[in-house]
Amino acid sequence: MKEPITITNQRYRLGYHVMTPGGWMNDPNGFSFFKGWYHIFYQYYPYAAEWGPMHWGHARSRDLVHWETLPVALAPDENENGCFSGSAVVYDDKLWLIYTGHHTPNAVDPEDFYQDQRVAWSEDGIHFTKYGANPVLRTPAGNTKHFRDPKVWQEGDTFYMVLGSQGEDGLGRALIYSSKDLLHWEPATELCKAVSKETEGYMWECPDFFHLDGKDILLMSPQGLEADGDRFRNLNQTGYLMGNVKDKKLQHDGFVEIDNGHDFYATQTMLTPDGRRVMIAWMNAWDSPMPEIEDGWAGALTLPRELSVKDGRVLQKPIRELTGLRQEVLLDGALEVERDYKLGRTAELELTFTEKAEGVLLLLTDGEKNLQLSLEAGGRFVVSRNTKDGERAAVLRSTQPLKLQLFLDKSSVELFVSDGELTFTERVYWQNDVQCRLLTQADNQAKAWRLESESNQY
Repeated sequence: MKEPITITNQRYRLGYHVMTPGGWMNDPNGFSFFKGWYHIFYQYYPYAAEWGPMHWGHARSRDLVHWETLPVALAPDENENGCFSGSAVVYDDKLWLIYTGHHTPNAVDPEDFYQDQRVAWSEDGIHFTKYGANPVLRTPAGNTKHFRDPKVWQEGDTFYMVLGSQGEDGLGRALIYSSKDLLHWEPATELCKAVSKETEGYMWECPDFFHLDGKDILLMSPQGLEADGDRFRNLNQTGYLMGNVKDKKLQHDGFVEIDNGHDFYATQTMLTPDGRRVMIAWMNAWDSPMPEIEDGWAGALTLPRELSVKDGRVLQKPIRELTGLRQEVLLDGALEVERDYKLGRTAELELTFTEKAEGVLLLLTDGEKNLQLSLEAGGRFVVSRNTKDGERAAVLRSTQPLKLQLFLDKSSVELFVSDGELTFTERVYWQNDVQCRLLTQADNQAKAWRLESESNQY
């Protein structure tokens, strides 16, 4: 029997983000609440710090902040070569997992595969049993082999599933199915389809469909978009189509990236018991350099973020529970220009400019790794790190004053600009304690806290 890989170096291990205890991680799965616990699952390969036959790793939390690692929830068996992404729903006092079975009958050619949808359930939220008559849904006619990542929700006495798909014309699309019991599914509609590969992609991964603040939103990760100025600079993107459903079709205003950083992909949301729409994502991307691989692990999940809609855009803000990570105050008052302020390795910084501010605003540095934040004329906000292809940018629509909220961890930064109008998620592999330095003369107010570290149990 294989032994899980062990971590050989702690240098890049994060202080308060969900990680594996060793091995590879990608997409978050099964984000849910069951019997007093929040659950998050993730695509996981325990035996090497690289992508392999996918399992479902598992962690749970009382508060969405402090996470406890649990045993593997799903592992491939003789009927499947991988348990690909999916979701979770509570039904009949059980936690049900709905996932994609990935099958590679030709071991020589990994591109010779097919996919179907499968279920498993648990009464305690820890030990899961696969349905004996899997699969519950096979690839339909008119589709290519790409048919995966089911997200299931319940309305009344009916369950709905949105699936990522590729039509035979080679364009991405989202299909919706319905069921009364999670075991028998009927096609409901083709909710939406790409107009062209270049603008909306050849395959839509990790779809999530929900109603928020009067709008219908399809959140997904299209593959194949071509770079367009500051947009679509990563290998694959994540974003949303927003509008309203009419005649079972989503009428929308075009694809909008939901995060503009280097290291963000494969979102999943849940509705919390108190009615918030909370999103989490993989804090990496398929083209991200991951130096932690040589230490026996790879990948992490973002902080949970509460979503809202304002002026036709999705806003993100850190969930309020994250204030529970705050320890002592590091800064409280105005930052002086060109002065270094020590943040350490895990910190939260809030910086508000009380007058108009443009130019190079702020530098985070440990003496080797840099992250620079700038605001140009016309509202172009730029994040630059001193790595290859280090710049990412997007245009702010809101007016001054500018507000920045930044979460620093041992190998990451999550930046919220103007109350979440823009976000940038970055893996920055800090070597030493991080300092911040104000680089433009502008009236400001700042507050920073050291954040609890090693808050997760592995």
